[in-house]
Amino acid sequence: MKPFNKYFDHTLLKADATREQILRICREAAEYDFASVCVNSCHVKMCADALASTDVKVATVVGFPLGAMSTQGKLVETEVALKDGAKEVDMVINIGCLKEGDATPIIREIKILADACHHADAILKVIIETCLLTDEEKKLACTLVTEAGADFIKTSTGFSTGGATAEDVQLMAKNTGTGEQVKASGGIRTLDDALAMIEAGADRLGCSASVGIMKEYAARG
Repeated sequence: MKPFNKYFDHTLLKADATREQILRICREAAEYDFASVCVNSCHVKMCADALASTDVKVATVVGFPLGAMSTQGKLVETEVALKDGAKEVDMVINIGCLKEGDATPIIREIKILADACHHADAILKVIIETCLLTDEEKKLACTLVTEAGADFIKTSTGFSTGGATAEDVQLMAKNTGTGEQVKASGGIRTLDDALAMIEAGADRLGCSASVGIMKEYAARG
């Protein structure tokens, strides 16, 4: 089992985030040796520079938070982020297509972005926004993400009607292929929240409360 700190993508995606706030989460991520910082794409270059001497990767979001943009737009955003130093890209799926059961454009889009990421030695996570889906739609999303060759399937943006649940994480872990991992994100605020997600099958946690959770973990021993 990997070290507890390496489950965390230390995250700040708010529209009003300042440069100093972004640099602060970089300092915190370096101090705790988190897996990554996850920021909006305009901050990738600054974070990559700030974390260059650390083991912390820079993750960014694409098509965020709605997913309702063109594949070409998502690809350009991905390519710029990769050039700026992102090593992980969290894209939002086209949720309307998924609810219509239209698999072809979803698989095509994920494949295009996965190819761009893998060519740059980066990984792709696919956000499916579980709070907007039925269980059958979640299972379909898992199948499509696996078929398209993404590295992770991720529960939520944290900007819709709900976040991660242990039940959704468990469902996703059971319905993805052996090569895909699960990221839980949205509403993970306490140590008990984090542990429940890991127990359910999460391989990564997207959190803005990462530091508080680590302090709680240390205090609990």
